[in-house]
Amino acid sequence: MEVTRRDTMAIGGAAVISTLIPSISVASTNDLILGVTGGADAATSGIDLTAPEIAENGNTVPISVDAPGAVAVTILAAGNPLPGVATFNFGDGAGSQSATTRIRLAGTQDVIAVAKMADGSFAAVSKTVKVTIGGCGG
Repeated sequence: MEVTRRDTMAIGGAAVISTLIPSISVASTNDLILGVTGGADAATSGIDLTAPEIAENGNTVPISVDAPGAVAVTILAAGNPLPGVATFNFGDGAGSQSATTRIRLAGTQDVIAVAKMADGSFAAVSKTVKVTIGGCGG
């Protein structure tokens, strides 16, 4: 097989482009929390996250969060391609500051809940969920 100058240029160009494209990595739990809080510290009390230790199917993982006194709760999945899963906002007429839903997980990863409290402070908690069957193509 004969390698032409055009082949060499194509291979070299592909090598340069592949080094310039950043690799996809799993975001750290602390970085995700700081992204929601705007850099403010988050307490570890005042919020409860219920998630299974082992999920048989990553397509439908049941979770619930309870944060008395919160005005908003954000749910994040650190290992998903897009970590932001949901944000629940609670108004003055909310009977309780809790939510239950099912989320999709790409694989074993941390599920994070960050609550913004009425006084402007934040609370955060995370739990690791082991997924036995991938949800997002995993």
